[in-house]
Formats: sequence, C-alpha cells, structure tokens
Amino acid sequence: MTSNHQQLEQQTASVEELRESHQKYEQRLEELRQKAWLTPDEELEEKRLKKLKLQLKDQIARLRRSAS
Repeated sequence: MTSNHQQLEQQTASVEELRESHQKYEQRLEELRQKAWLTPDEELEEKRLKKLKLQLKDQIARLRRSAS
C-alpha cells in the first residue's frame, strides 16, 4: 500500500467516526426537542450539542477537502 492510499483510508475512517458522533448528537438533540420544556441543564446540553455538531461538520468538510 502506498502512503497516499493509507492516508486516504485513515481519512475515510476518521470521517466515518465523525459522522457517527454527529449522528449521536443529532439523536440526543431530537430527544430534547420532543420534550415540552427543558430544564436549565438540558438547555445547556442542547447548546453544547449544537456547537459540537457544527464543529464536527467543519472537521468532516476539512477532511473531505484535503482528500480531494
């Protein structure tokens, strides 16, 4: 295997891991959205999850750009 090929495989694996984390955050956010009201802790969690999701989306985009 060439190092370029190995690097592409690692980036693909990283993207998949990031997408899985992104999906887990989205699932938790959906659980929070189903509630009639949120506790202050849940409101903080919701804000944190939204920020984390955005960071993951940016990381995925960077990895995809570097792979192309």
